[in-house]
Amino acid sequence: MRKGIAVGTAVVLVLEAVGIGLVNWILGLAVQRQNMSLAGVDTDLMAIGSWTGGAVFALFLIGCALLVARIAWHDRMTGRVARIVLIVCAVVHGVVGAVVVGLVGWAAFAAMMVILGLLVATLLMYAPEDLSGPPAPRTPPEQPGGAPPATA
Repeated sequence: MRKGIAVGTAVVLVLEAVGIGLVNWILGLAVQRQNMSLAGVDTDLMAIGSWTGGAVFALFLIGCALLVARIAWHDRMTGRVARIVLIVCAVVHGVVGAVVVGLVGWAAFAAMMVILGLLVATLLMYAPEDLSGPPAPRTPPEQPGGAPPATA
């Protein structure tokens, strides 16, 4: 089951990357063709900024999808750096979900939360063994002088 969730997460991240890239490309074209300006900024620079931002975010999502696909392929977490990158991706989805609810609507928020849930499920299902087990029993501290602790 965990392999299926990881593969689904990778597919959803790739689809999201394509969607983000497409939306930013269209926004850049709209700014460029309508000759819109914000506080006198050149429209070509605004279009290039939109395209660059969309490309960077899409590449980040594709990189996260590749990490999740690698995790699914090997059926284990790859390392600390991959785990940190996926945690950052999950946090970004939480923040984007909070922003998108006001800008786009509840359907977009629900989509972001589904992706966030898939990322968190992947992270939890592939948690390292030492973190997912029960905590080790604590031993009472020793008394000074080497005597065992007194019991009542």
